[in-house]
Order: sequence, then C-alpha cells, then structure tokens
Amino acid sequence: MTATILVVDDDPIQRRLLTEMVKRFGYEPVAVESGAAALEKVQSGQGFAAIVLDLVMPDLDGMAVLGRLKDIEGAPPVIVQTAHGSIETVISAMRAGAVDFVVKPVGAERLQVSIKNAMRVDALEGEVRRLSKRATGALQFKDLAAISSDMVRAVRLGERAAKSQIPVLLEGESGVGKEVFARAIQGASDRRGRGFVTVNCGAIPGNLVESILFGHEKGAFTGATERHAGKFVEASGGTLFLDEVSELPLEAQVKLLRAIQEGEVDPVGGRRTVKVDIRLISASNRNLLDLVRRGKFREDLFYRLNVFPITIPPLRNRREEIPELARRFLARITAEEGGAARAISAGALDLLQSYDWPGNVRQLENVMFRAIVLSENEELTVDEFPQIAREVEGFEARIPPIVTPLPRADRVEREVVRVEVRDPSALPLLDGAGEVRKLDDVEGEAIRFAIEHYRGQMSKIARKLGIGRSTLYRKLRDLGFGDLAEADEQGSDAA
Repeated sequence: MTATILVVDDDPIQRRLLTEMVKRFGYEPVAVESGAAALEKVQSGQGFAAIVLDLVMPDLDGMAVLGRLKDIEGAPPVIVQTAHGSIETVISAMRAGAVDFVVKPVGAERLQVSIKNAMRVDALEGEVRRLSKRATGALQFKDLAAISSDMVRAVRLGERAAKSQIPVLLEGESGVGKEVFARAIQGASDRRGRGFVTVNCGAIPGNLVESILFGHEKGAFTGATERHAGKFVEASGGTLFLDEVSELPLEAQVKLLRAIQEGEVDPVGGRRTVKVDIRLISASNRNLLDLVRRGKFREDLFYRLNVFPITIPPLRNRREEIPELARRFLARITAEEGGAARAISAGALDLLQSYDWPGNVRQLENVMFRAIVLSENEELTVDEFPQIAREVEGFEARIPPIVTPLPRADRVEREVVRVEVRDPSALPLLDGAGEVRKLDDVEGEAIRFAIEHYRGQMSKIARKLGIGRSTLYRKLRDLGFGDLAEADEQGSDAA
C-alpha cells in the first residue's frame, strides 16, 4: 500500500499535471477541485500522507483550508502552491500551518523533494508525540496504526474495555504490540496519565515472583536488606500490565488470584495486608485455555483474567499497516542514529508487505533498524533488505561484492587466481558473440538506466546525459517511452 497524496486545485490542467507527477513519484494521488471537497476527504478518515494545496481557489481558498485543518487532529502536512510567490504570501501560509511552499508551475524534482520532506517531518513529529504520550500514560487508540479490519475490530473492543475497570486479557503472537495496546487502553480510560507498571512474568526467577509482585519487608529473607513495595503497590491508582502471565508458576498463581479477588496483597514477611487499587491487564502469547486443560494454569485464575479477551492480529493479517509502521520506524531511528535514509521506496514497501513477518512488529522494527544503520543512500530500496528479499519470491536484492585480497604466499611457486568483479551498473560493450555492440543499443540501454536511476526526472536525465530535452524526448519515443515523453512535455508546456 503506497502513500496517498491529496491534490487540491480548481484548475483541471494543473490538477492533471500534479496527479501525473505524483503517480510518477510512486504515490497514489487523489484529486479534488475545491477546498470544501479537500476538508471532506480529510475528515472522512482516509489517510493522506500529504496535501498539495492551491492557495487561490473560489469559495473556500487555500488559507481558509489551512485554518480549518488546524482544528483536525492528525491532519496531514500541507504543501501550498500559487502563481504569486511573494514573501508576504509565503509567511502567511507558513504561519497558517503549511510545511512548504512551491510556485506554479512547479518542477517534478522540486515537488518530489517537497513531498518527501513533508512526509519525513510529519512522521518524525508524530513519533515524538506518540513517545511523549507513552511516557506520560496518555497514549490513545488513534495513535496506533489501525487500518486493517482485524485491527480496527480489536481497537473497538479496546475502546469499550477502557470505559470500565473490567480485567482485560490480550492474546496474540509474540511481537504484535500487546504492551502498546495495553497502554492505549489506559490512555482511553479514566486512569489516563497515572502510573503504568509492566511486569514480564516470564523473566522473573521462580523464587522471587512473590517478592517482586507483592513486595517484602526488610529482613524477610536472606538478602532482603531493605523494604520493597512490590509491583501491585507501585501500580496502585494506575494500571498493572502482566505480560506473559502464562509463565507464572502455579504457587504464585494462587496468591495472584487472591490479590485480584480481594484487592489486597500480603508482602513477604509482612504482618498486615496492603490495599491496592489497580486496573489489571494481562497478556499471553500462549493459549491459556489449553494450559488449563494440561494442568499448567489454574482454572479459577483463568476465568478471573479472561473476563474481556481481545486478540491482537499478527502483522501478516494486517499488511495494510506495514507502510505506516515502516515510515514511523524510519523517522524515529534516523533521528536517533543519524542515518542517511530519509525515505523508503515503493519497491521496498512492496517487499515488506509481501513478507509474512513471523516476529511481527518487533521483527519489522529490527529489520528497519538494520537497513537504516547500514544504508548510505537517502532512500531505502529492496537492496537494503537482502534477508527479506531472499524469502519472498519475485524480489532480488543486489549486494555489492566484497573483494578480499589474496593472502601473500611465501613459496616461489604459487597459483595465480583471477577474480572478476562486475559492476551491476556497468554497460557491456561486447555482445554474446564477442563482437562490439551497436551504438544505438548501448545508447538505448544507457537512457533506460538513467530513467530508472534518476526516477524519471527528465531535466536531470537530459543534463546528466549531456543532451537537450527535445533530443531526449525524441530518443524516448524511439525506445517506446512515448507516453513518458508526452507527459513531461505537457508539464514543460504548462511551465
């Protein structure tokens, strides 16, 4: 699923030219002819990565649209365009909320850079907002990437659960984002902004489960040099999230059941119980009912936890959300690690959406981290995901060859080894029979390579090849790229 760009212009010719350019960039364009129609599209819930907005329109002009977009939470970034590029107009548009400004007729290269920058800045700002909300216990369901029907259904259940204090059990494979979902439940409840305490039940040593959950008094056992309140007391007034609750030993399950039923805990070595007020959310990547049947989990505790079960779907069942998640990870990791990558290509997104992701969202984040750290380009392509490309039919990542110098031999007689390393972008000058290729064939292949390398930016292609644009158009028609030449000529005529 490619990013969708909303094009707003009352001029049908300009609207068509912008739409064609957006398509050429690899995005999905949606065009409307008025400001009112643009606001209706944004408010309909259809996700847009950016808006290209004409300032001068009848009825509701661009400045009025910018003013109303301020009141819409999560509105996409706006790039304004006008035929009058005065300083006053630029300042007014920027103050009204625009992230960039272009003058008609905008060139393809300029518009592409503007859209990429707007998407990158918006993704980074969105990630900063989400991280801030997560830290303050205010994360909500609208901050989650919920596009697929399965995830939308889970979010609706979560919103219902948030309205009460009912115990919630989150089920789903490892890495699907159960903790983030639990934080969204808290952020949508009346305990928003209060403490959110996470306990990984599978990481607690068996002999310390009771102490960590319920606390202990000083001197209660060897090594207890000071009093410890315990996770239940720490979470009092807020939310306690028991991750991987299926890993709790049976003896600890008995005390957990009592703490849930009575709303009080018995610290190890304590003389009196301690009252607690918690919102309990549990999570497991295993089937608890199956564990009950096998005697690995207490049946009475299961029914206490399984009051409101919600299943978080695996990432392979919500592939529509992969592009949004990938862009979020790209923005955050690039800001944290200082990588060169600023965007991700449509081909790379197609690859990521075609993979099954057994490790779910956690695996996607790790894969994006590796690609961003190792990439030296501004755009992540299929070549940055070789491990994924090997697993998906129809994709192939080109890995640059590593030339290892031959070890120095101490013997006088040694074998001479020739290693031939071919540059994947080099054009062969000989054909299969060993004869020099025709000049037209070599020239045609060079033009095809330039079109792919510079992503259809005709001005740049002509400049780099050292020919005029009219000559380039003629050669494109000879090579069968007449539609590409005509589209760019129309854009030039409008300019």
